[in-house]
Amino acid sequence: MTEAMSETVSDVWLGVPARPENVAIARQALAGLCEALGTDAKVLADVKLAVTEACTNVVVHAYAEDDEHASFEVEATPGADELLVVVRDYGRGIVPRAESPGLGLGLPLIAALTRTVQIRSGSDARGGTEVVMTFALQPESEDGSDPRP
Repeated sequence: MTEAMSETVSDVWLGVPARPENVAIARQALAGLCEALGTDAKVLADVKLAVTEACTNVVVHAYAEDDEHASFEVEATPGADELLVVVRDYGRGIVPRAESPGLGLGLPLIAALTRTVQIRSGSDARGGTEVVMTFALQPESEDGSDPRP
């Protein structure tokens, strides 16, 4: 990716109701950003899968079923060699629940697909959870070194 290209690509911010159909919208928004950045196909696939998992966690776990104000936000900021993505909700936070419908594999999968991942409490008075992920814009080699010549 050239410096000129990175300077022309804007940040992305998306806020939508926490409904299953909006997970696809978030995934497509990030895919469009990655394509504009000229990312490798593997990186694109990793971003799409991790964002899908994070947004699905919000839809399934963050809110009570009847919460009419349930929503999530996706924010993405490209840097020189990485993409920062934050998936944010204003729900009840991450707490263990016996009735959870998931298998508990989403967060470990996200960790495997990202350069870094942090899960933290929401940054304002509304609470909730933020999943903060970074992705290398180019695939990293098996030993962690930069594969570019």
